[in-house]
Amino acid sequence: SLSLTRLFMELVDDLLGAAVEVVTPRSGTRGSQGSLRHAAAYGVVQALIARGVVGDFRTPDIARFGFAPLYIRHVDVYDAVEQLALVLERE
Repeated sequence: SLSLTRLFMELVDDLLGAAVEVVTPRSGTRGSQGSLRHAAAYGVVQALIARGVVGDFRTPDIARFGFAPLYIRHVDVYDAVEQLALVLERE
């Protein structure tokens, strides 16, 4: 799960730059989730769900994504971040 979360944060940093803020700790104590801050996080999460990427919204501006290694592969992380980039591009 740490590898999946680390990949998620690296891809977000590389592909999205300042469009979102990674608020998940970068140390190994982060657990199996990645959280991003964005002013339109609720709409972003809803658009991602419509595209098959499941996340959840936390008030006021956090989009949160879980990374369970029994169900999520590294390629799924790539696909999710690609969909996130497309959603943010259309915003």
